[in-house]
Amino acid sequence: MKTLDVITIGRSSVDLYGGQVGGRLEDMRSFDKYIGGSPTNTAAGAARLGLRTAVITRVGDEHMGRFIREQLAREGVDTRGVITDPERLTALVLLGIRDQSQFPLIFYRDNCADMGLCEDDIDPAFIAEARAVVASGTHLSHPQVEAATLKALRLAREGGLRTALDIDYRPNLWGLAGHGAGEARFIASGAVTAKLQSTLHLFDLIVGTEEEFHIAGGTTDTIAALRAVRAVSDATLVCKRGPMGATAFSGPIPDSLDDGESGPGFPIEVFNVLGAGDGFMGGLLKGWLDDEDWTTALTYANACGAFAVSRHGCTPSYPSWEELQFFLKRGTVRPDLRNDAALEQIHWSTNRKGTWSSMKVFAFDHRAQFEDVPGATPQKIGAFKQLCLDAALAVAGGRPGFGLLCDSRFGREALWRSAGQGLWIGRPVEWPGSRPLTLEPELGPDLGGLQEWPAEHVVKCLCFCHPDDPDTLWQEQLATLQRLFAASRRNRLEFLLEVIPSKVGPVNDATTATIVERVYAAGIYPDWWKLEPFDSDAAWTAACAAIEAHDPHTRGIVVLGLDASRAALAASFALASRHSLVKGFAVGRTIFGDVARRWMAGELADADAVEQMRAIFADLCRVWDEARAREEADA
Repeated sequence: MKTLDVITIGRSSVDLYGGQVGGRLEDMRSFDKYIGGSPTNTAAGAARLGLRTAVITRVGDEHMGRFIREQLAREGVDTRGVITDPERLTALVLLGIRDQSQFPLIFYRDNCADMGLCEDDIDPAFIAEARAVVASGTHLSHPQVEAATLKALRLAREGGLRTALDIDYRPNLWGLAGHGAGEARFIASGAVTAKLQSTLHLFDLIVGTEEEFHIAGGTTDTIAALRAVRAVSDATLVCKRGPMGATAFSGPIPDSLDDGESGPGFPIEVFNVLGAGDGFMGGLLKGWLDDEDWTTALTYANACGAFAVSRHGCTPSYPSWEELQFFLKRGTVRPDLRNDAALEQIHWSTNRKGTWSSMKVFAFDHRAQFEDVPGATPQKIGAFKQLCLDAALAVAGGRPGFGLLCDSRFGREALWRSAGQGLWIGRPVEWPGSRPLTLEPELGPDLGGLQEWPAEHVVKCLCFCHPDDPDTLWQEQLATLQRLFAASRRNRLEFLLEVIPSKVGPVNDATTATIVERVYAAGIYPDWWKLEPFDSDAAWTAACAAIEAHDPHTRGIVVLGLDASRAALAASFALASRHSLVKGFAVGRTIFGDVARRWMAGELADADAVEQMRAIFADLCRVWDEARAREEADA
């Protein structure tokens, strides 16, 4: 039984994309970091569409190599073929968006890791797991990587797998242009044409732009080039034609490109062509391997390319399957897709990384409550929060589904130490107790402070609001939340919104649901909701229905504790666990309240404080797990 749909083989790099648009690469002030390299992009793009993908490549034994491996895993790409090279560095590429026709880039690939790929790296058993192998033309440019690629293709053909070539012509990477000419797309070369033509018979599918078929066919007459390729290969040839879409030729090449099989193009603003071909390839592979007709496969491919053309970056711009279906059904509303709010919400929410089906969170992000503890000082509060982290880590034990809420005002060291330990990490931004909502000064007046946050931190905001609040108060609070939500998305950070209406006025079964409706009406789509425990199933049903009606892809809800007793929390967990949208809890003072008072007074040693908080947190985790298990058993 095949465990993989497709294996790509070839380049992998870290792309450093200039964050400023419309200027020279020389003038870029900041860069966004993404995975890159045509086969790597294609594997990730196809995985987003539901294909089981893997990539065979090499990365360095350093931070950038680990980034590629970890990011591929987050995208759902099998990384068994990603080999760590102990001697070479991971390839880097610097890229920029100058204007609609200029996209400067510099390749840092001198003896890079993926160019160390060799025949011994190609495992026949691994190749046999796939339905198809996709090669990149760039990896035919050097004898060693060519040998590795040809071995993979030979094994694929012997095993009856499908084979495909992305011509992926970069003259710079064939040694035909200088370091400053990374943007060059075509330089004629008889040697490159001969090398490509010596391999074209190995493929069932060959994909390229008109310029790429020019190099494969040895002529700048596109029809003549396609016929030259046809003379040595029976593959289906797919020619990408930019805004005119793409055309497939399964048999003899006609006199006009318009006479092949085609799918519709899309009227998209050209914002960034870099990586568009890899997105196209991911969509094409989805249709090809699902045995769709060429019109359907090319429709997928053209749409995926359109997404890439309209967004910043390569892999981050590619659509999920849900997003692609939404786009094909609804159509283009505006040509700059990155500014289509409905489409971007689906893009964001269906491409988030990580799975949090269970959420057991120790919340010690409190600030004012700690300051009120007798004997507390900023230094002692910071030290105690490190003990809270120790307790959380002890309960988690490296298992998934655990997290923490911690602030940076007092808990900075704990926040830093929690990084990379598999925990969900929420970080508050509201000024404690503020109403109307005011944000922590560290964010700055333009919320630029979020640029300094690690990618794994979740923006958590508590807003004290109530349906009966005056309109002026609602407008002020929603305006702050809108700015915060936009800044979170701009910095690719998830956003958790906490609302506690019971601290403001009387509540009933519809209170929180009404607040939820008002938040979504303002164009705010929290990734997470943190809600107070309700005392009726009707309240939970109303709140969950309101959230799911506006955002079927929401991460879910966590229940807050409000310093409740264990018995009260057990009762609230039993009620909340009936609803699948509720993923768990985020409880703080019930765990640390009494321990903090005694520790600040010098009555508890560090180890005793950690053990007592560990025991309480572990007990609450058991209470939640048992409540959810009972509901699942009853269901």
